Amino acid sequence: MSRDTPDTLDALETRDPNERERDLMARLPALVAQAQTAPGWADILAGIDARAVDHRAGLAQLPVTRKSQLKDLQAQRMPLGGLTSTAPRSLARIYMSPGPIFDPEGRAQDWWRFARPLYAAGVRAGGLLQNCFSYHFTPAAFMVESGAARIGCTVIPAGSGQTEMQVQALASLRPDTYVGTPSFLKIILEKAFETGADVSCLRHALLSAEALPDSLRKWFADHGVPHVCQAYASADAGNIAYETRTDGVLNPGMVLDEDVILEIVRPGTGECVAPGEVGEVVLTIFNPDYPLIRFATGDLSSLLPDAVSPCGRTNARIRGWLGRADQTTKVRGMFVHPAQVHEIARRHGLPKARLVVTGKISDETMTLQCEAEDAGSIDTAGVVATIRDVTKLRGDVALVARGSLPNDGKVIDDRRDYS
Repeated sequence: MSRDTPDTLDALETRDPNERERDLMARLPALVAQAQTAPGWADILAGIDARAVDHRAGLAQLPVTRKSQLKDLQAQRMPLGGLTSTAPRSLARIYMSPGPIFDPEGRAQDWWRFARPLYAAGVRAGGLLQNCFSYHFTPAAFMVESGAARIGCTVIPAGSGQTEMQVQALASLRPDTYVGTPSFLKIILEKAFETGADVSCLRHALLSAEALPDSLRKWFADHGVPHVCQAYASADAGNIAYETRTDGVLNPGMVLDEDVILEIVRPGTGECVAPGEVGEVVLTIFNPDYPLIRFATGDLSSLLPDAVSPCGRTNARIRGWLGRADQTTKVRGMFVHPAQVHEIARRHGLPKARLVVTGKISDETMTLQCEAEDAGSIDTAGVVATIRDVTKLRGDVALVARGSLPNDGKVIDDRRDYS
C-alpha cells in the first residue's frame, strides 16, 4: 500500500517496491511504442515488438543509445535527432549545450521531474529559493523553476555570476534555500563574510553539476548552511536521483526518480552487471515528449544493496556519481575502446578483465589483467592473439585471482607517464 508522510512529495515515493516495479513494467510497452513514433527512435528500435518489452530481461535486449552519439544523431536530423515524439516547434524550449548538443523541454508541469530533489532538500510551499544556475542556453535553471512551481515555492532568478548582487539578494530578500553549484555557493558565502552581510537566512542548499567532496560539505555546515543535499541530473534526462535527509542527518546513497528505470551495465556494452558492481548508468525515462530508451549517460555508479532509505523512500538507491565510463584511449596511434576489452573477455570466457596501459606516449605497454578461477584453464597465448586481432595492437596477459580486480568500473586503466 502507498502511504503519505510529511517528508515526501507524494505517496509514490513510499510505495511497496514490488508495486513500483509492476507499474514501471506495465507502462514500458507504451513508452517503447511512443518512442517508435519518432523517426530517430524508429530507426534505433526497428523490428522491436513494443508489446514484448514488458519486463527487464526484454528491456535488456534493446540497443543502447549513448549520450556520446547525440551530436552525430542530431547532425543527421536537425535539431533533435528525430528522438522527440513531439515536433520540435511544439515544444516549450530548445536548449544548446556545448558540442553543440540540443536538448528539448516540453510543456507539462515539472517536465524535468525536479520537484522531488527540491522537496527532499527542504523546499516547501511558501518558501523562497535563490536559483543560481545559469539561465543562458542550458536547462538547469529551468529545471529548478518548474520543480519550485509544482511545490509552490517562490524563486529569485539569480543566475550565475555577479557575486556582490547575489550577496545583496541574500541579505535583502532572505531566501531559505540556495540551488546551484557548490563552488559558486562557497564564493557567495566567502564574499558575504568578507563584507559582513547577514546571510544567516540560508539554511538549505540543493547542489548539482559539480562534485561535492565531504570537506566542502563540512565547510558549508561550519559556515551556517547545515542542510545540504545533492541532485544527480543531466540536460537530456532531467532529474535522475537525489540525496535525502532524516532528522537533519544525510542518508546513504541517492534515491532514484519515480519515472526512471535504471540499469548498470559494463562500460562499452549493454550487458547488466551484478548488483553492487560499478558500471555505466543506463536510463529509460518516461517522458511524454522525449522518451529515452536505454540511454547510456557515460557516468559510472552502482546500486546500493538495501533499497529502503532511512527517510522512508522505497525506490532503489545509487552510490552517486563515481566517474566517467567512456575510457577510450589512444595507444600507439590506435583508439582502444572498452567494448573491445569486453569482446576479448567474452571470447575467452573471462569473468572480468582490465586493460592496463603503462609506459610513455609512443612507447606504451598494454597488459590485460584477467580474473580466473583456475589459471591453468586460460589459454594465455590465445588471449594474446585475440588482443592483437581485436585491437590491432600487441598486448600481454597477466592472470589474477577471481575477485581481485577493484570494483570501480574501470575497463581501461591508463597509467602512462605523461611528464
